[in-house]
Amino acid sequence: MTIFVVLVCFVLYWLGYRYYALRIANRVFALDPEAKTPAHTKYDGFDYVPCPRYILFGHHYASIAGLSPMLGPAIAVIWGWVPALFWVVFGTILIGGVHDFTALVLSVRSGGQSIGKITESVIGSRAKSLFHILIIFFISLAMGVFVQIVAQLFTADFYPETVLPSFSLIALALVMGALLYKKGIKLLPVTLVAFTLSLGAIILGLKLPTPNLASDTWATIMLAYAFVASILPVWLLLQPRDYLNALLLYLGLALLFSGFFLLRPDFVAPPLNLNPEGAPPLFPFVFIVLACGAISGFHALVSSGTTAKQLNKETDAPFIGYGAMIGESLLGLVAVMACTAGFINAEAWQTHYASWNVAQGLGQSMNAFINGSALFLNQLGIPTALGSAFIALVAVSFALTTLDSATRLLRYNLQEVSETLGMPWLAGRYISSALAVVAIGLFAFFKIDGQSAGLALWALFGTTNQLLGGLTLITVTLYLVIRRKNCLYTFIPMVFMLITTIAAMASNIRTFYLKDQLLLFVIGVGLLVLAAWLVIEGTLRFLQIRRDLQQSETAA
Repeated sequence: MTIFVVLVCFVLYWLGYRYYALRIANRVFALDPEAKTPAHTKYDGFDYVPCPRYILFGHHYASIAGLSPMLGPAIAVIWGWVPALFWVVFGTILIGGVHDFTALVLSVRSGGQSIGKITESVIGSRAKSLFHILIIFFISLAMGVFVQIVAQLFTADFYPETVLPSFSLIALALVMGALLYKKGIKLLPVTLVAFTLSLGAIILGLKLPTPNLASDTWATIMLAYAFVASILPVWLLLQPRDYLNALLLYLGLALLFSGFFLLRPDFVAPPLNLNPEGAPPLFPFVFIVLACGAISGFHALVSSGTTAKQLNKETDAPFIGYGAMIGESLLGLVAVMACTAGFINAEAWQTHYASWNVAQGLGQSMNAFINGSALFLNQLGIPTALGSAFIALVAVSFALTTLDSATRLLRYNLQEVSETLGMPWLAGRYISSALAVVAIGLFAFFKIDGQSAGLALWALFGTTNQLLGGLTLITVTLYLVIRRKNCLYTFIPMVFMLITTIAAMASNIRTFYLKDQLLLFVIGVGLLVLAAWLVIEGTLRFLQIRRDLQQSETAA
């Protein structure tokens, strides 16, 4: 049955791209292959640099993937494999892919501006300021946690064998960028050599000892790396690193699905598990817990941040925006299969998902994904130790990629804030990057009740992320309304995301209050007020646009 289910999913992905994404591209946006993109009109050699579509696809894919497409499904399957699988597939086709792709097009047609800045021209200055507050809080929180997770994975108790190949990838990317852009060497030979060396580094990582450093030390090293990555030209590190990471994931997905088809495992998880111990209700929380892999507000920040500034042609947007979302969904799909069919038996699954508190542990979730995936790879004759190291490297590499891309995105947003505040000194690449790293570091190192601020506030991550997605869809919808384009493709997903997200936020706030979690309660209320404010601003703007259009039609 699992084989049939996966094959149906593949067909649905193809149909979604072929008949839905391209329909929106042609009929709604009328993408023009001759139109000059910001990568050309604003070329600066640092942030605005035209990029070949396959390399940019790799960057976008690696930046949006991170850890979340593995963590989210690994937790969401506690409600059974049917809800998780349904949301991974249909959430991607009807909502997530549309969200990412349309945000990319909007940014490209707005000079490479972030979605927060675009909100100003579409809704108003107040909405822009509110959006920026939300974005800065979200990125800092998420990356603070990512830093802690990766630092933990580097320690001796988890996957120290990933240290050497992770840093080897960074070195290879720097060399690759220099060879491609400064020496003019062709992409194919550079790719073959760099990718072969990156695979060799995995084997070396298993055999050579790695520094036994404390988690906080690794976290500090990664923050330093994030700063350097943020100030370097995109062609030197960002593009080649993300391209290599994407190649690793392509290989990983091919091997995982091959192993899956050879193993032909049965589902050991129930189709539906409506009342897990201690878990919130399936609706609306499955749509919040399982974000990346279906729809994630963070993707709009990448689409309208680094990716829009590198898009070579408008017609590359569906392939990169919608196509990369399908790619991430494939990762979410394999995570669902690994966590529902990758256990030895139903008893083992029930033990792992005995309660909400056990299942939602970040370390537990990663182990469920890595171990289940290693089982699939084992069917291809790959030793379990090597398989686990490979999958762990994919997870760590994507987390690091998301970290350096997110730091750059935070820099962009801080630079836009500096314009609003009339503080041009803040817009400098070095100062804004330093402030971005400090913001992330606060969530990584500042302690609340004995744990990092990021982990202490992690309960707010899911709703904040999906709120960003809903608000992005508001901006896109109003953009289309202003231009008298068919907005149903974004309006319906917008309504769904806002209803589910606000319902989840209200439920969480009630839980925080009942458990006397004062800090989470206060911040949660603040986020809910912010969400309601932005929805009201968007509604008022829609009514104004409608009146203006009616008046213009009457005058005509």
